[in-house]
Amino acid sequence: MTDFTSHRTTMVDTQVRPSDVTKFPIIEAMLAVPREVFVPDTRRDAAYADESIDLGHGRLMLEPRTIAKLLDGLNIQPNEVVLDIGCGLGYSTAIMARMSEFIVALEHDEAMVAEAQSTLSEHGIDNVAVVSGPLSVGAPKHGPYDVIFIEGAIEKLPSEIKGQLKEGGRIACLFSEGALGIARIGIKINDTITWQYLFNAGAPVLAGFEAETTFNL
Repeated sequence: MTDFTSHRTTMVDTQVRPSDVTKFPIIEAMLAVPREVFVPDTRRDAAYADESIDLGHGRLMLEPRTIAKLLDGLNIQPNEVVLDIGCGLGYSTAIMARMSEFIVALEHDEAMVAEAQSTLSEHGIDNVAVVSGPLSVGAPKHGPYDVIFIEGAIEKLPSEIKGQLKEGGRIACLFSEGALGIARIGIKINDTITWQYLFNAGAPVLAGFEAETTFNL
């Protein structure tokens, strides 16, 4: 039988800590949350590898290092409400649920939503609402949010998402810029988001987050 607890410790010691992620809430959460239950059964043996994992339905679980460094930049507080866009099967949601007051987890595929909700409930994670809908529309019913986490790449940030971030709130995502993938943290001040470079990382662009195509006639 695979010793997943040992794999979690190795993941933190070889992927997370060496990436200069040292905040206790992140380390504690990544040591506690069983990443293997949030991936398809056929991928469990690869759950702790230093790579993104295909979840099906066009969705990926980002590699541990990328998730950890984005969370380090966000610095989520215990009294904050978080919107997790593209939650997949719920791993990022489970991690952030240990750091925050409440999480709204958004996925477009209803089967994934049902599986994420079931897995989160089975593991006693009850400060979460998993909802289905277009990722680019967000979840306005439950907003505005202190923090927004987008698990995937974007070319542009939809105005609907920007509008759901509180003044002074933070947002984390990966920007796809040509051949480059760039992780950034944004802070909303006076209704404008100012972006800060964090590190390079890539992922497929999420549906609805593509840049508008213009044609010259």
